[in-house]
Amino acid sequence: MGTIRQDLRFGIRQLVHHPGFAVTVILTLALAIGANTAIFSIVNALLLKSLPYAHPERMGTIFLRVEGPEPYEGHHWIDGEQWELLRDNVPSLLSAVTSGATSGVNLEAGREVQYVHQGRISAHYLDVLSIQPAMGRSFSAEEDRPHGPHAVIVSDALWRNTLGGDPGLLGRSIRLKGEWYTVIGVLPRGAQTPLNADLYTPLQPSREGEGGGTNFEVITRLRDGATWQQADAELSRAWAVRAAGYARRHPGSRAVYYSVPLQRGQTAELRPKALALMVAAGFILLIACANLAGLAVVRMVQRTSDVATRLALGASHWQVQKQFWIESLLLGITGGAAGIGVGFAALRGLLSLLPKDYLPVSSVPLDLRVLVFTLAVSVLTAILFGVLPVLGVRRVDLRSSIVSRGVAGGERLRLRQVLIASEVALTVVLLAGSGLLIRTLIHLQTLPPGFNPHGVMAAKASLDDARYHDPAKFQQLLNTSIAAMQRIPGVRNAAMGLTLPFERALNNGVRLHTGPYAGKMVGTDLIYVTPGYFATLEMPLISGRDFAPADGPDTQPVAIVNRTFAQKFFPSENPVGRTIDDRTMIVGVVADTQLSSGLNPTAPLQSEETMYIPATQMGSKSLAMVHVWFQPSWIVRTAAPVEGLTAQMQRALSSVDPGLPFSGFYSMNDLEAEALATQRIEVALLSAMAGLALLLSAVGIFALVANMVAQRTREIGIRMALGAKRSSVVGLILRAASGRDRCGQCAGWAPARRAGRSRPAWSRPPPASTRRKRLLHRARCA
Repeated sequence: MGTIRQDLRFGIRQLVHHPGFAVTVILTLALAIGANTAIFSIVNALLLKSLPYAHPERMGTIFLRVEGPEPYEGHHWIDGEQWELLRDNVPSLLSAVTSGATSGVNLEAGREVQYVHQGRISAHYLDVLSIQPAMGRSFSAEEDRPHGPHAVIVSDALWRNTLGGDPGLLGRSIRLKGEWYTVIGVLPRGAQTPLNADLYTPLQPSREGEGGGTNFEVITRLRDGATWQQADAELSRAWAVRAAGYARRHPGSRAVYYSVPLQRGQTAELRPKALALMVAAGFILLIACANLAGLAVVRMVQRTSDVATRLALGASHWQVQKQFWIESLLLGITGGAAGIGVGFAALRGLLSLLPKDYLPVSSVPLDLRVLVFTLAVSVLTAILFGVLPVLGVRRVDLRSSIVSRGVAGGERLRLRQVLIASEVALTVVLLAGSGLLIRTLIHLQTLPPGFNPHGVMAAKASLDDARYHDPAKFQQLLNTSIAAMQRIPGVRNAAMGLTLPFERALNNGVRLHTGPYAGKMVGTDLIYVTPGYFATLEMPLISGRDFAPADGPDTQPVAIVNRTFAQKFFPSENPVGRTIDDRTMIVGVVADTQLSSGLNPTAPLQSEETMYIPATQMGSKSLAMVHVWFQPSWIVRTAAPVEGLTAQMQRALSSVDPGLPFSGFYSMNDLEAEALATQRIEVALLSAMAGLALLLSAVGIFALVANMVAQRTREIGIRMALGAKRSSVVGLILRAASGRDRCGQCAGWAPARRAGRSRPAWSRPPPASTRRKRLLHRARCA
């Protein structure tokens, strides 16, 4: 121990006496290890850290695997029939279903109306999570049936901050969504669910309405004594009829339904992205190791005389090697400590860039696992960049090292050149990947929107309200609120629509009577709009007419389709005047707009087949259902910026319904940015890593080339003394450095060209498995 303490003191003195070398190494380590720490923190929270529930290993969800010519595997949403089969025929599982995401609703708290997030869950949802209400109880089977009693469970935060924290609230009613709901429970403080909503209401799943499509997400827990193999066997038997039906529709294919751990199901889409970022961070670490190895070799060459002297005075090779190991570990641990700080700052910045609810976890901490990972990476890096100087100790020649510095040997030059080539190759791979993503984002941002996005302001409000299930009251709200907004000074046009461009629309099925798809049910996007919607967005009307105020509930149903719809389903005829769904007549064709595909993240914006219908022709069942999923948007177009426009829009709506607040205001640029949020994040992350790799490579290459010049100083002097020109000597050095640089570029371009030769993800049509998944998720309106 005394010897080790002496070596530590000597190592610290060496680093203090050479601050340039020490600071360069520590900063390089801090940047590389900090990047790995930040990315690993996300990987840890997503894939490694246990879910915050009791016995999370016994919790699961449902996946679908299709075997055959077009294989597919992924998370599976179920419909009402599949839910009943799962609930009644798989005794090994305690099962529940949810709507899959929270929805915004209006809660009357005293004299104010607040916009809160609602989670719609079935009975036993809290039992599956092993969460017992701090007060009250969970939903009963009676409350979870269609048309069952109105009941609500509130979160602890909502109970304390909005509802006054009154223990006597249990059994009393609160006005939610325009109706009275009885409070039956309050969740414990800090309780977490996959939905993390402000309050929870019964889902009341059935085979009708939203249960007619695959709109339910499953969450299960193994019962005591059961196994996953037993549950999968029961699941296959329960859904055998559905699997047989799939095989008939797709000859040669076989559908298998099975259970997977809940954590894997929740992170299925993010897992490949997280692992890809981890690989990119690993590349940065390798570049840093190559960089530091080069610097360590330079340092070793500079200390050759010192090492030779110590060996000549009787020190063993192990004693000298131990000193080098200790110095490397000192640098590694110091750089790792600095890397924790850099990683913490990088993680906070990264999380601030991510959209809300992008990660299916409530927090991403720097916990003990992350700290152990950082320590392990620091030690491993120290070993990797310290091994070359240690090996070099045994190759020190005492005579030549003490008597003369000599000329740089070919072996050392080759080693430095290999390090240069390695750094360049790894950097090229990251730069090429970043360039491909940037090209993708530029392509998506330059797609023609199909309308004029400038001067448009949108505002959303929740109409999941019992008052507006009545078509007459809904129509009155539209007419009066739009007229009030039309009177705002500076507003040229005002209208309202279920969704807007750059947003995901309602999936729907329609039956065609003519054309190549005659007699078939086809999938399309459905958007209800008011007269003036196309004029407000300045969407060109290609043929036919616009909607008119006369298109009401008592007139023939009409629709306007977009160009993609017309070209696909009516390729050789004019769709205007054609009838779909028995009675609905197509009266016009409008230009395509870019919509969010929702189910195809590789092509977030594309022109889908879209059908527009008058808002006044929506039935009561359809209104009740679609407003659970979507918040309609009021839109206004102004010729110039209007001061206080958002406040005036809210006053216009409040003049019609004081209990209806807007949940948010958006420009078209905001909606486009939200649709491309994933692509922007990927570009920002990989570009930052590529930039960091380029910086590290530049520093490392500069140091290696500078040392190459220093080691060949005598050779350069001899060449110039023999008549060599300055330009030829400079060219000699540049050729020595650039030759390995070109080798590194060639090595790096090999995988980069392989990726570049393939068509970008945004330009490829979705595979058949994705199209099938899209059809499986179609929800048909009642």
